[in-house]
Amino acid sequence: MNDFKINNAWICKVENNQLVPVFGDLHISNGRIFSIKTKKFKTYLTNNEKQKAKNIYDAEGRVITIPLVNYHDHFYSRLAKGLRFSGEMNNFHNILKKYWWKVDKALDLPMVEASAQMAVIESIKNGVTYIFDHHASPNATRGSLSTIAGVLKSNNLRGVLCFETTDRNGTKLTESGLNENESFLTDSVDDDIKSMLGLHASFTLADDTLAEAEKLVKDYDLGIHIHLCEDLADRKISKQISGKFPVRRLINFNLLNMKSILAHGIHLTKQEYQLINEYGSALAYNVDSNLNNSVGLPKYRNVPEGIPIVLGTDGMHANPGRTMKNYFLLLRHFGFSFDESFKMIHKVFLDQLTFIQEYFDDFPTLRVNDRADLIIWDYIPPTPLTKDNFWGHYIYGMLERAIQSTIQHGEFLMKDKKLIGIDEGEINKEIYKQGDKLFYKF
Repeated sequence: MNDFKINNAWICKVENNQLVPVFGDLHISNGRIFSIKTKKFKTYLTNNEKQKAKNIYDAEGRVITIPLVNYHDHFYSRLAKGLRFSGEMNNFHNILKKYWWKVDKALDLPMVEASAQMAVIESIKNGVTYIFDHHASPNATRGSLSTIAGVLKSNNLRGVLCFETTDRNGTKLTESGLNENESFLTDSVDDDIKSMLGLHASFTLADDTLAEAEKLVKDYDLGIHIHLCEDLADRKISKQISGKFPVRRLINFNLLNMKSILAHGIHLTKQEYQLINEYGSALAYNVDSNLNNSVGLPKYRNVPEGIPIVLGTDGMHANPGRTMKNYFLLLRHFGFSFDESFKMIHKVFLDQLTFIQEYFDDFPTLRVNDRADLIIWDYIPPTPLTKDNFWGHYIYGMLERAIQSTIQHGEFLMKDKKLIGIDEGEINKEIYKQGDKLFYKF
């Protein structure tokens, strides 16, 4: 593995639940942070020497943080740009039926692989090196998760994968979805690839299927990854088919635990939020997608502080940093003070750190001996950077800039905005080839 130094950087370590920036040099060796040498920023400002040694990367005053994590992605959606569609798209249920449920049924394994390649390129460019993907390709189920895992591993990314089990396509495909989840978690999990049990949403799942899910969760000590009350249709149809609302169904089948992700969580009552709080499952906010689909937003003041909040993109893009910025702006829009909004951003940051360790207990905090997973932002603070004003720099500075470099386990995945070890031109040709096939098939 590489042995090199990143000099002249603001290194934002996580210490005592605070982001603590120090200026200095970071030494990486054998995939880990070997040492951090602090120095005075003002001394750097008066030093005009350029450091061009082969094993030194000069950050030139830029900011280093831990990598971003996407807690709810849909790789399978990546090719679905500019597709022709027909029929009414006047509500979310119709958007699913007329568009997304047609897209996922049209996918084959080469399309799945191309979608994953596209998602990986986008993620690296956005400083994302850990991804929780929620996959669906009903007519190309078998081997789909291992196909995605292969793309992640070949590009040195880590992921938590699952297949979206649903009853909407008939019992045969329900069974194949459950089987894909089980075969993947027994055959393909390792240090870098983990698994969850994927479920679409309560309103497309019968009680018999939830009972099967309960067995898998118990037998393999799994967390579930499910859409929860993204739209009112989930409540209405779940009640019609089972006599219960979604949260109560999940509880009755023992599917809520501290390893589970409940995506969206918009149309929930205060009592339902309290129930989720008791079981420790995380809510994954996907605000950009919620706005795009016109499904509403969570009533943030109703969400108990004890519920872990993580952030995703719902496959709409690969930039959870944008989700973070838009979440902050929505808090301000709904009347939260600046102090309250920064406090909630800080909470999300810490919640995400805690949750990721359910799957990767070596996720870094930028301290000596940690895995060398980090990102360098193309942001040089124009004013002093301290633990007291970090979030002001983060929200209004870093999140408005591109990622300069992405490093995973001590290896550059992107260096000075150029991908390393990826022939983007050739991959884009294959992506277009598969996208063109989907376009005409759709």
